[in-house]
Amino acid sequence: MIWSLIVGALIGLIAGAITHKGSSMGWIANILAGLVGSFVGQALLGTWGPSLAGMALIPSIVGAVIVVAVVSFVLSKMN
Repeated sequence: MIWSLIVGALIGLIAGAITHKGSSMGWIANILAGLVGSFVGQALLGTWGPSLAGMALIPSIVGAVIVVAVVSFVLSKMN
């Protein structure tokens, strides 16, 4: 469980760096983006590539980028 949270945080951190939204996100948001992004990415792209803690890394990062982009877009429209 802890390993999944650590890997989720790293995936969220990478997605935040790719989208340049990582500085505004905290650790909890990075973990949530990584875990939700992992689910979304594996649902859309499958489980190919290397994996850690049961999460395929490449689809998880792609999914997390999608999640971060959508959430930041929605939050910008709400303001």
